[in-house]
Amino acid sequence: MRMVRPRMLSDVNETTAPHGSPQTLRRPPRIHRAWFVAVVTFVTIIGAAAFASLPGLLIEPLHEEFDWSRGTIGFAVSVNLALYGLTAPFAAALMDRFGIRRVVAVALSVIALGSGLTVFMTTSWQLVLYWGILVGLGSGSMALAFAATVTNRWFVQRRGLVTGILTAAGASGQLVFLPLLSWLVEHHGWRPAAVTVALSALAVVPFVWLLLRDHPADVGIAAYGAEGFTPKPDPVPGAARRAVAVLLRASRTGPFWLLAGTFAICGASTNGLVKTHFVPAAHDHGMPITAAASLLAVIGVFDVVGTIASGWFTDRFEARRLLAVYYALRGISLLFLPMLLAPSVHPPMLFFIVFYGLDWVATVPPTIALCREHYGEDSAIVFGWVLASHQVGAAVVAFAGGMARDVFGSYDVVWYASGALCAAAALMALVIRRRPLATLPAVAPAKAADPLTR
Repeated sequence: MRMVRPRMLSDVNETTAPHGSPQTLRRPPRIHRAWFVAVVTFVTIIGAAAFASLPGLLIEPLHEEFDWSRGTIGFAVSVNLALYGLTAPFAAALMDRFGIRRVVAVALSVIALGSGLTVFMTTSWQLVLYWGILVGLGSGSMALAFAATVTNRWFVQRRGLVTGILTAAGASGQLVFLPLLSWLVEHHGWRPAAVTVALSALAVVPFVWLLLRDHPADVGIAAYGAEGFTPKPDPVPGAARRAVAVLLRASRTGPFWLLAGTFAICGASTNGLVKTHFVPAAHDHGMPITAAASLLAVIGVFDVVGTIASGWFTDRFEARRLLAVYYALRGISLLFLPMLLAPSVHPPMLFFIVFYGLDWVATVPPTIALCREHYGEDSAIVFGWVLASHQVGAAVVAFAGGMARDVFGSYDVVWYASGALCAAAALMALVIRRRPLATLPAVAPAKAADPLTR
C-alpha cells in the first residue's frame, strides 16, 4: 500500500514580510515559477515590439504625403530614441517603487495613445509630440531595464541565458510585426500600420496585469538558483532621486564611462542606423520597401539565435572579451554594406543579413553582466543609464543619417563612419577592467554594502 508522507514543518516556512504580514515560503514546483515569469515578460516585449518596427517604414510615406524632409522625420525618430533611453533608469527605479506590473501597464497605454494620435497629425511638430515624446516615454519604460529588473529579481542562476532570451524578444517582435506593417504601409498607407501598433500595445496590458508578478516573495518562493528565501523588500521611495544618485556614484567609476561609450556606439550602429535607415537606403538602390523590410525581419530571426547564444556565452566566458569580438565583427560588416545594396536580393546581401543579425544585440547580455559585476544591487538602474547612452547614440545617428541623405544624396558616409566607431568600441571594451573575484559580493542580503562605493 502506498504510504502518504505527512506534511513536515520544514515544507512550509514562515517569514515576516517587510510590512509585518506573514509570507509563506512554498516548495517550488518542478518547473520553477521564475520561468513562467520569463515567458510572460518575453511575450510582453514581443507585443510591445511593434512600435520599434515602424519608424524605418514611415520615412518615405511621410516624406511623400507631407513633403517633410528626411532630416525632419529623422529628428522625430531621434527624440523617440533619446527618450527611450533617458526614461529607462527612472523606469527601473519606478519599478522598485510601484512594482513592475503597474509601470509596464501604464507604459503600454502611453505607447498606444501616442501611436493612435499620429493618425490625426497634420504638421511635423505633432509627429515629434506623438511619436517622439509619447511613444518615446512609453517605450523607454518598456526598455531593456525591464528585462534586467525581471532577471535580477527572479534569477540567481542562468541570468546570462535569461537576459539573452528576453533581449531576443524585441527581435522576435520585429520578426512578427515588420512584414505585416510593411505590407500595410505599401497597400493601405501608414495610418493602418500606426493603428496596428496602438492595438498591439493595448492587447498586452491585461496579459501583464493578470500574469506578471513583481517578486518571488509574492508567490512565496525563492528566486531560481537562490540558496534561501528573500522577503520582498519595502518599496523604495524617491525613484527619481535614487536614479540620479546612482548615476552620480556610477559616474565616478571608469567602467561606467567605458560601458556607456561602447553602448552608445552599439545604439548608433543598430537602432539609429540600420533599423531607421536600412529600408530607405535599400529603396534608394531600387529595392522595393517590402523586400527591404523582409530583410530586416530576417535580421530579427538571426538576432534571436545570436542573442540567446550570447547569453549562453556570457555565463561561460569573460564578458569584456565577448564585447570586443562583437563590436569588431559588426564594424567589418558595416564597411561592406554600401557595396552590397542593389535593386534585388542576392547571396552576398543575404550573407550580410545573417552575419549582422547574429550580432545585432548580442552585446546586451555581456553589458548587463558587467553592470551586475561592478554595481551589484543597483545594476538595473546603472544599466538603465548605460541604455540611455545607447539611445542617445541611436538618436544622433537617426538624425545625422537623415541629414546626410539630404546633403550627400546617399547613406554611404554614415555606413563607413559607423564601421569605424565599432572598431573604437572594440578597443574600449578591452580596456574595461575585470573586477577581482575576491571582491565580488555573494548573493547579497537586502542591506548589502553599496558596491558603487568600493
